[in-house]
Amino acid sequence: MDHTLYHIEGLIEFTPRVFRDDRGYFLETFSQKWFEPFGINPIFVQDNQSVSKKGVLRGLHFQKPPHAQGKLVRVSSGRAIDVAVDLRKDSPTYGQHITCLLDAEKQNQFWIPAGFAHGFVALEDNTTFLYKCTDFYAPSAEGGLLWNDPALGIEWGIENPLVSPKDEILPVITQFESPF
Repeated sequence: MDHTLYHIEGLIEFTPRVFRDDRGYFLETFSQKWFEPFGINPIFVQDNQSVSKKGVLRGLHFQKPPHAQGKLVRVSSGRAIDVAVDLRKDSPTYGQHITCLLDAEKQNQFWIPAGFAHGFVALEDNTTFLYKCTDFYAPSAEGGLLWNDPALGIEWGIENPLVSPKDEILPVITQFESPF
């Protein structure tokens, strides 16, 4: 298993070893041991799955404390550009983001701790997006940022994404008070 650390503290990309032969392939899709070298001990309580057609953009979402969520995300089919925006008020990288290309062929995964807004755009039809969460979904704790906020400067890699009406009216970061 390989990992990539980013300049924003807490974000980690994991790339498990995939054992392929003429029958197909095998891999571990999760191991608590991946997190041990980083002093992280996430406890996952809920798994989610979505399927999106090419061009669907979901995000940027988060849950506020006390229901803030860490997420381990991956795609089992297709490809997606995944984005994490640092919302931790005391962080030197507040308002900065990382993009990670999730690819079913590569089988990579992206760890996003609590304190980040998260979103993704599907680059292929039938992109199946899976994520493990450290807290349960709580509608009263929902929050978000506008996906195309110029102050964030996120390159989604696609023109005219399909975005839900709910995601089109989220606040921009300059009109936002972070709960983290």
